Amino acid sequence: MKYISKIVALALLLTGAWAGQPSFAADRPDFSYRDINGKVHRLSDYRGKWVLVNYWATWCPPCLEELPELEVFHDSHKDKDAVVLGLNMEDLGADRLRAFVEEQFLSYPILMAGSRPREVLGAVPGLPTSFLVSPEGEVVARQVGPVDGKSIESFIREYKKNKK
Repeated sequence: MKYISKIVALALLLTGAWAGQPSFAADRPDFSYRDINGKVHRLSDYRGKWVLVNYWATWCPPCLEELPELEVFHDSHKDKDAVVLGLNMEDLGADRLRAFVEEQFLSYPILMAGSRPREVLGAVPGLPTSFLVSPEGEVVARQVGPVDGKSIESFIREYKKNKK
């Protein structure tokens, strides 16, 4: 099942379904949320890097399935060209969410968006939903459903190639 979902995700990516979200070049969307340690993160803090904004919840099986993929992607890119920001869509206390994050060995920032976050980047019709924001601050892709690191890397490569 896991293998099939990766094939479907890659097929959607390559057919352009990932890029179903229009660009917001004119207004460069921004948000700010506190992470599980109280630090405020703004999307604009990460300009110059690709940012995968992932809306998720601890009760969501597909979200839990993609967490290791997001961690590997973040870990291999954080010091170079990309980061992951996890926006948790639950009304959990910081201590409870921090315990969950530690159990999952996640190192990327987990932001406490709450169960009704502002949909600054676009609609979040289901979980998980991920938005890919370019280094210039433009939303260039949206994926409803799980993503994996290889698909994200492939999309970024194709986007760069087509932008030249």
